[in-house]
Amino acid sequence: MSDFFEKVSSQVDPFKKLISFIPGFSGYVERQNRRDADKLLRETVARRFEEQWSRASNLQAEMVSAGMLQYVDDMEKASLALRTFIDKISTASRGYSGLFDAVKINEKELEAIYQFDAAFFDLADQVKSALDNVEASLGDEAALPASIRNITSLARLAVETFERRSEVVTGSR
Repeated sequence: MSDFFEKVSSQVDPFKKLISFIPGFSGYVERQNRRDADKLLRETVARRFEEQWSRASNLQAEMVSAGMLQYVDDMEKASLALRTFIDKISTASRGYSGLFDAVKINEKELEAIYQFDAAFFDLADQVKSALDNVEASLGDEAALPASIRNITSLARLAVETFERRSEVVTGSR
């Protein structure tokens, strides 16, 4: 996430730069930059998962075309689980507390948030691999159900990871 924070921080307009000289205000600007970086990161994660969701939908269509109708419902469950995660991460409010918010994010919590963020990218790669397995298993009806269940499990893990991350951000952990 530090790359996202640096990108947002490097694009500070002159007014924000001037205001940053006011005592106490620079912390506010930094928190605002973290919110912007958080939003940018979540949009990137959502796009990665959106690509995989699209791929899952295409595989579902291939199953229908190949007459593998007994697997379409399971693939739909996997697609819905991916969509649920995408919707959650895309529509979440911007992270990190503001100047007068009751919840303040300290360095320890920020590190935990960064670990969750890194996990999202790892999960996106795992979902991609799982979809590769589904695609490879289209001709192997013995392996196909397990590969589809794996996608559903990974999507649910992504949702759980996002909820745990949200607990850190809101301080309800």
